Amino acid sequence: MYHFIVNPNSRSGLGLSLWAQIEPELQKRKIDYTVFFTQYQKHAWEYTEKLTSDHTYHTLVVLGGDGTVNEVINGIQDFSKVTLGYIPTGSSNDFARSFKIPSDPLKALEIILSPSGYSYMDVGCISYQNKKRRFAVSSGIGFDAGICHEAVVSRFKIWLNKIRLGKFTYALIALHRLFLTIPADITLRLDRRNPVVFRKGWFVTVMNHPFEGGGLKFCPAAKPNDGYLDIIVVFGFSPLRLLSVLPFAFAGLHTRFRGIRTFRCKTAEITTTRTLPVHTDGEPVFLQRHLCVSMEKKRLKIIIS
Repeated sequence: MYHFIVNPNSRSGLGLSLWAQIEPELQKRKIDYTVFFTQYQKHAWEYTEKLTSDHTYHTLVVLGGDGTVNEVINGIQDFSKVTLGYIPTGSSNDFARSFKIPSDPLKALEIILSPSGYSYMDVGCISYQNKKRRFAVSSGIGFDAGICHEAVVSRFKIWLNKIRLGKFTYALIALHRLFLTIPADITLRLDRRNPVVFRKGWFVTVMNHPFEGGGLKFCPAAKPNDGYLDIIVVFGFSPLRLLSVLPFAFAGLHTRFRGIRTFRCKTAEITTTRTLPVHTDGEPVFLQRHLCVSMEKKRLKIIIS
């Protein structure tokens, strides 16, 4: 039995039209499946939590973007009882990019129905104010999270998705926010070692996968199954210099510039001098100034090509 969790509004309504391509194929093959359509924020989270609360084995298939994946992994009650498949329909699709899942929905479906391999993915977790939230791809605080916050309500995103240029959403919003953001000092403590302070920090992002924001290869060496979290810190830049450096991240060449540091760790504490936006897999979290980051003890089984 496959349980499909469909975000019909992903990429401004494209999710529903892609499901209309997939369902006839399931019916033709006489596949045993259920389908659930999300209607509001955290709906996938609620549904997954209820579905997996019986602690029996489930195969979940997400049809949506990275944000829908985020909600599903937050709802899973026991990772050892779940296998996750993914059909990407979002704007950035960094989860799919890392696992080389094709953007063609029928090709992605074929991988799910006839898998040739699996990967056991680490799952990250942030803790703040006695709350906890998991992430699959990345979690960040500062400039990159501010972009994610704006993307949720952006008219740019809706318009670009309609003309199938949604991957440029984050680039346009980044330009908009570049001159609105005021950097803050950031203190980073890795694996309980001595803390390090970065002056005029733009953002800190904890990466489980190499990519964020539609293909920015922020941590080129990151692997979702190596047992480590990779971290990028960007600090000390002027807005114009940051603008000139960020495009190098698409090729993973940005790390050569002064003012960009990368690290690898099991745990991290991030403290900023004032409250800043936070995201998990592009999903906004209320403004924070202190985060603890770690990994879940169990890994999640992912269907890959």
